[in-house]
Amino acid sequence: MTLSTPQIHKINNYKWLIPKSENMNVPGIIYISENMLPNLIHENVIPQIINVAKLPGIIKYSLAMPDVHQGYGAPIGGVGAFDIENGLIIPGFVGYDINCGVRLLKTNFLKKDIEKNLEKIITAIYTNIPAGVGSSGKLFLNKKEMEKVVISGAKWAVDNGYGFQTDLENTEENGKMEGAQPDKIGDHAYKRAADQIGTLGSGNHFLEIQEIKEIYDEKTAGVFGLFAGQITIMIHSGSRGLGHQICQDYLMKFYKSISKYNINLPDRQLVGLPINSHDGKDYFSAMTAGANFAWANRQIMSHRVRESFSQVLNTSIEKLEKLEITTLYDIAHNIAKKEFHNIDGKKTEVLIHRKGATRAFPKEHPEIPEKYRNAGQPVIIPGTMGTSSYVLVGTQTAMEETWGSTCHGAGRKMSRHQAVRENKQRNIIKELAEHNIIAKAGSRIGLIEEIPEAYKDIDEVIRIVENAGLSKKIAKMVPLAVIKG
Repeated sequence: MTLSTPQIHKINNYKWLIPKSENMNVPGIIYISENMLPNLIHENVIPQIINVAKLPGIIKYSLAMPDVHQGYGAPIGGVGAFDIENGLIIPGFVGYDINCGVRLLKTNFLKKDIEKNLEKIITAIYTNIPAGVGSSGKLFLNKKEMEKVVISGAKWAVDNGYGFQTDLENTEENGKMEGAQPDKIGDHAYKRAADQIGTLGSGNHFLEIQEIKEIYDEKTAGVFGLFAGQITIMIHSGSRGLGHQICQDYLMKFYKSISKYNINLPDRQLVGLPINSHDGKDYFSAMTAGANFAWANRQIMSHRVRESFSQVLNTSIEKLEKLEITTLYDIAHNIAKKEFHNIDGKKTEVLIHRKGATRAFPKEHPEIPEKYRNAGQPVIIPGTMGTSSYVLVGTQTAMEETWGSTCHGAGRKMSRHQAVRENKQRNIIKELAEHNIIAKAGSRIGLIEEIPEAYKDIDEVIRIVENAGLSKKIAKMVPLAVIKG
């Protein structure tokens, strides 16, 4: 069956094929429902999926998750695996916000336990965690200290009193990827981020206090320590100015170096170099450093959340960590990682690019924290400030079909410019308050850019990844209070 264009063929209700054609090295696969597909075509995302399929060294498929939308070169919601010897590393397929990701803190609180103090708590968090474009935090790090951060990641934060060992245990890569080299980052990148650690940033970054409304799998929820009525806190942020500048610097460097290699690019924005080339290795080391900074950033924000609850509830941070506010999991969205996957029956190391996609490893995978290993990796999927978010769990199907990957959120369907142009008269804070959601924001325009209508239906996105077998629903959360950049 085809739909409106001969390029797309239905495999099943949740999986569609873009057949391999001239200049494509692999076919494209899109995980999406039929009613969402016309919008995908309208958004002009398919050419980007095809362009990724043309890149040298790509293996098996150019993949797109149901939250896919147009990005810089590669689609946001795209996944691709590349042969280590013959493939490319592509800054645009990682994105400007290196290791933009999500951390979910779980508590032992019910809504009734914090309801009367909710306004005070979100105000304290808003004070303690700066948000907005170019926001500065309470820490200013010189270059020498920044170099320690990019090497050690979240461990640097914990070692300096911003959190606990259990936070690291429940973070992808334990909050620190190996191989970061501080000297592969330019001085301007360090200067941009010197006062940004522990800050939320702008755009779609947010911090949200939530309540678990539904549990779909009691057994797995028990392993994760989740229960109906529970208060959770979700933090969505990345590497701030550091990651942005790393991406910009290496795009420029790659443009200058590509003439040395016989590489035909389908799109200038997809400039990439051989993974094992000098500049390719340098970018990987710098990207790793940016990812570590992002994990340190979310770690310090977690500490600020505990500080805020401690201030309002008049209790110690240590008690909150031991009894109430702990990290469920922290996962990256924009990253390139060397992983071992089964290819034609052989365990093979490949470079996985995930851009607006998240890891979803199945049970018994050695990279999952031991406490979750019998269940599978927690998958944290945010919605919008007016809709639900979800916790899911990774699956074997994801390992077999998508390099252990799933969606990362709702995915935009309306540009920021369009959202502002069509909704500039609205009072979003008042509208959210009518739904009993407290909102704080760095700017009124920033809130309008992030209206729920600017995003795809998160419930539909989750339905697709679950029915496609890429991850399984465990719990649904609804927002009570939100801070937007």
